[in-house]
Amino acid sequence: MRQIVLDTETTGLDWKNGDRVIEIGCVELIDRKLTGRHYHVFINPQREIDAGAIAVHGITNEFLVDKPLFKDIVEEFEEFVADGELVIHNASFDVGFLNHELNLLGRPLLTAICPSVIDTLKLAKEQNPGKKASLNALCSLYEIDNTHRTLHGALLDAELLADVYLAMTRGQESLIMMLDEPATQVDDGDAGGPIERPPLRVLRATPEELEGHDKVLGEIAKANKGNCLWLPPAPAEAPTA
Repeated sequence: MRQIVLDTETTGLDWKNGDRVIEIGCVELIDRKLTGRHYHVFINPQREIDAGAIAVHGITNEFLVDKPLFKDIVEEFEEFVADGELVIHNASFDVGFLNHELNLLGRPLLTAICPSVIDTLKLAKEQNPGKKASLNALCSLYEIDNTHRTLHGALLDAELLADVYLAMTRGQESLIMMLDEPATQVDDGDAGGPIERPPLRVLRATPEELEGHDKVLGEIAKANKGNCLWLPPAPAEAPTA
């Protein structure tokens, strides 16, 4: 499985108001392992960068004067991400900006050249309802060193997000390892007869564990406006006369 962890920096907050992409950073995962391959580029947006955006990422108009335009790098960008599952924090922001850039050139949208997108912001909110879900907060939660992150940067943030994503989905890694292991050979003896196995030990949940389980389901339902797959649907209110 090939995944691309991606981040962008932009001139402002809304491509609908004419803001543009100025930096793209990507790192590659194959079977949940960093390969060392990455893609990183600064882009001349042909417009001024908002002062608020400069305060966040530190990229200035003067720095981007001699950088390539998006049309000059679009093919190499598409080649790097094509057919990879995207992993993005607050995916609607980055995908919206990149789709806008691609659309301006009449190119296929990002969602057409990549099979799917995982939004780690949404995933973090589902796993830890009510807790902060910024990249810095998740680095702290999963004990990932981000002390060198004084400003936002697309490649640095993609590298940190890759570590965060792997920590958030650690159970998937154990499942992959189990699938990769060869099937265990059972020695059924020379006679080929049935094998006696000891009875399975059944562990029942304690009242405290059941109470904790119900509490977590309640928090999930509350965070999703009353919807939780593991709880029966709430009864519909009777129509008022």
